[in-house]
Amino acid sequence: MLILYQFERTWGNPNLSHFCCKTETYLRMAGIEYTVRAALPLFAPKGKLPYIVDGDIELADSRFIIRHLKTRYKDLDDALSPAESALSLALQRLIEEHLFWATMYSRWQYTDANWQVNKKAIFGVLPPLICDVAALVYRYKIRQQIYGHGIGRHESQDIFELAMWDIDALSECLGDKKYFWGDQPTALDATAFGFLINTIDCPIESPLKEYGLSKSNLANYVGRIKARYYPELAPRPRETGH
Repeated sequence: MLILYQFERTWGNPNLSHFCCKTETYLRMAGIEYTVRAALPLFAPKGKLPYIVDGDIELADSRFIIRHLKTRYKDLDDALSPAESALSLALQRLIEEHLFWATMYSRWQYTDANWQVNKKAIFGVLPPLICDVAALVYRYKIRQQIYGHGIGRHESQDIFELAMWDIDALSECLGDKKYFWGDQPTALDATAFGFLINTIDCPIESPLKEYGLSKSNLANYVGRIKARYYPELAPRPRETGH
């Protein structure tokens, strides 16, 4: 059976990693059987999560993983026209190569409170001393990556404004549809869900989160997908006394 290696579940969401959440959501949307094993990037191929082992195949990077899933199991995009496939790819690039970095800034740099939440979620499984050292090293590396991307060279209000344009674009493209291309999910939906839930439905506070929550169609979209594909994570109704 296919094995998905990713961070442990936390925050009541599928995964704190945008890319892990994207990959697992594709697996669930496509109805592919798999099992999950918790891992850390330190021991992963290419030093990143997620990665999969499928028989004698080991693959890292969500893009290559989903390409493999499309080829070997089920292609959620097989009904899209060439033009729709092109636009789908463009929107995924907007999400993964721009919006993502603003959310990383929110977690790793924006406020100390956010950093402490992020640190505990990622490194809390390690012994205290190792946790502090690993967190310090990775925080330095990721802050350098944010700066190298370019978005980290701006002031926080400018970073969030740029990302709000992404939120506007996604909200307009989704409109009142169930999924981005209608009534059936595609790879774009796996990506959008994985990144939006890690923007607007996680305990990382920022003006970007508030703005995303103001887009009711996006907030409802995230809630619908979580309820359908991760019913075990849906909030339980409160018990009432008699």
